[in-house]
Formats: sequence, C-alpha cells, structure tokens
Amino acid sequence: MSEHEVDVVVIGLGPGGEYAAGRLAEAGLAVAGVEARLVGGECPYWGCVPSKMMIRAANLLAEGRRIPGLAGSSVVTPDWAPVAHRIRAEATDDWDDTVAADRFTGKGGQLFRGYGRITAPDRVTVGGEELRARRGIVIATGTAAAIPPIPGLAGTPYWTNHEAIETGQLPESIVVLGGGAVGAELAQVFGRFGARVTIVEALGQLLPLEEPESGELIAKVFGREGIGVHTGSPAERVCHDGDAFTVSLKGGQEVTGERLLVATGRRADLASLGAGTVGIDESARQIPVDGHLRAAPGVWALGDVVGQGAFTHMSMYHAGIVVADILGEEHHPAEQHAVPRVTFTDPEVGAVGLTEAGAREQGITVRVGRSQVPSSARGWIHKAGNDGFIKLVQDAERGVLVGATSAGPAGGEVLSMLTLAVHAAVPAQRLGEMIYAYPTFHRAVEGAVHSLS
Repeated sequence: MSEHEVDVVVIGLGPGGEYAAGRLAEAGLAVAGVEARLVGGECPYWGCVPSKMMIRAANLLAEGRRIPGLAGSSVVTPDWAPVAHRIRAEATDDWDDTVAADRFTGKGGQLFRGYGRITAPDRVTVGGEELRARRGIVIATGTAAAIPPIPGLAGTPYWTNHEAIETGQLPESIVVLGGGAVGAELAQVFGRFGARVTIVEALGQLLPLEEPESGELIAKVFGREGIGVHTGSPAERVCHDGDAFTVSLKGGQEVTGERLLVATGRRADLASLGAGTVGIDESARQIPVDGHLRAAPGVWALGDVVGQGAFTHMSMYHAGIVVADILGEEHHPAEQHAVPRVTFTDPEVGAVGLTEAGAREQGITVRVGRSQVPSSARGWIHKAGNDGFIKLVQDAERGVLVGATSAGPAGGEVLSMLTLAVHAAVPAQRLGEMIYAYPTFHRAVEGAVHSLS
C-alpha cells in the first residue's frame, strides 16, 4: 500500500469539501482531497443547479399560460429537448468533473479517487493508498438518496434525483414518492411539461418539515395544475411489469406511472466511512459537532453529515469555519438558529428558523403574525400566480422572531429580510417601524408584523 503524508485529508469534495480543501491548499498546507464520485458534489451535477434550470424552464411555461386575461393570448408548446441539452452542457458534457478537479489540483491539492475510510485517528485509506494526516481529517461526505424498504421496490428501475435530472426524455407519467422539497419541485416540473404526475407523501402534508400552511398551499396549487396528491398514504408495495409501476397505498388505493421517482430523503453512511475509528457512533443519522465543527480530536465534519440542514449554503458556511479553525484564525462559532431554506416550487416557499410547532415544542411563548400575498398591492397587481402568505413566529417574551415563512412569487428572495431579522434577533417592534417599499412583495411582511400586536 502506497503511503502519503499530508497536513489535512478532506473526505468528500462536494461544495463545502472542495471549498475547504482548496482554501487550505491555498494557505500553503499539503491537502489530500478524496472523492468517489464527481468533484463538486451533488449540487452542480444532480442537485441545486440543474434542478433549478428545470424549474426555470417549467416556470416559463406557466408564465406563458398566464398571458390570457393579462396581456393577450398565447399558445405554449412544451419541449423537453432544450432543457435536457442545457443541463448536459452545464454538467460539463455529460457529467464530467475535469474542470472542477483541475480547479482543486491547480490550487496545490492532491486528488485521490475512490471511497475514503478512516482506519486510524490520523489515517485514511483510499483503495491501495494510505493517507496520513499530520493536522487533521475533514469529513465532508454528504448524503445519498435513502431508499425505503417497500416490498417490491428493490430491483426495479426506479429513479432517484440523479435519473430524474439526467433524463433526456420526458416520461408520459410518473409517480413521485416523497412530498418534501425535492419531490415537490420535480413533480411540478414534470407536470408543467405535460407528464401525468402523482405525488405520494406518507405523512399528513406536503413539505412536512414546513408549516402546515405551506403544505396546504402547494397541495392547492398542485390540484389546480392537475397533479395528483396523496398525503397520509404510505406506499405499502411496488410492482413493475416491465412497462409501468403500480404503487399500492395504505387504504387500498393504487397509483400508476411509467416512471417512479423515489424522493424520500437522504442518509449518511457513517459505517462505510469508518467513523467509529475516531469515536463517532456509526449508527447515528448525523455526526455531532461543537461550535467549531469539531467531531473528535483532529477531526472536523461539515455539510449534510452534520445534520444542520442539507443545503449547499450550510456546507459552504461550515467550510469557512473549519478552515479558520484548522488555520488557527479567529472565527465566530457556528450558529443554527437562523438556517434559511427554500423550496423552489411555484409559488416558492422560503422559511427560516423554527416553525410554530417547533417553537412551542421548545417551550417558547409563541405569538403568530400572518398576512396574505394576494391581499397585498403587489399581489393584486401580479394577479395570476400570486398565491402565498407571510407567517411570523415570535418569541413573545423576548419580542423577537424565532421563525418565519415567506411563500409566494419570489418567496425565497423575500425571505432574506426575515433571515436577517431572525439571525440578528431584531425586535419585532423595530420591524414594524421600518419603511417598506411600495408596491413590493416584501411589503406583505409589514402586514404580518402589525398582526403580531
């Protein structure tokens, strides 16, 4: 086995891992980056970027269909070909990571292809290579699609988000298992391009991690767009006859589709990583870390495996803290109270901090404020596609927001001011004293703030 001695070994070169490894290499450290799949990770190839390109295209179709009654007449003809072509071009010619790999090695890093396994507190093996880390190991392995143990599912040609993103041909019909952000976004995309779509969520609402109002809103929009919605209906069996899938639901209903997309969450594989070698519970769903992202002596963890939000922006945020800690630079400890998240359906659902139920579970004395986007001046002007609301969750004793939801056109952009308010604990009274530009979507925040009192 070949041995290599370096300062830091970074296992996983997704957005956060690549950023951390590159920054450390630029700082003059000897860095080994380990990646089993593509340098750059899930986000640029199968996640954030290509999915939002699909969503952009689908939203253009929806806007075209909204022209009648507002600006004339329109005939909209969907075509999947330019979408598939654009995604392949963005993924650097059919999912090739040469550019990203060269970007890392150009900064002085050493790239090792394969699955990294921690074999000692300062050692990682990759195939026939052993890497010894003088200063530390960074775990940035991310997560993979979690496939539920539904009878009949294993061995069928089901899709995960990878196959859904890579498809060059639109399916005639598709069943989506999972009504979270990924399932909801892709369901709407395929529906707007003309596929018959049915979405199945085992829990009682779509977007089950968000406010009930968010799930209700998206279910209403999906119903209007012809997307079948089954909530509170776990899948009990899957059958594939060679041409189509049949999914049997609790209660006896069956739904069918040419394709089956499994979007039931993601999981980390800590056992394959050898995390137990450094004292990490390999059966855990996430790696516990302190405010400096330290998981064990000489070991840091960042991104999805930390369990503070499976988002690229969290991975990059963590990476900055890890780099500063390894280099001995002064830095602010990681904070989790104002993690922003956006589901890029139409309307968008942006949220930050705690939901109302989450705040009550923590024993917070809650006060709630609400306003409706269609009732705002900008919502009335927007007319078609103006569904949405603002919901604020206030800690009544401290007078500050601990959570907020911004659902509507540009809901993720309106969220920015609410993220700042939660992050900086801006008193709700001060939010009520602000000047809100007229007529903007974010002006609906003002109405929600005033409804708190």
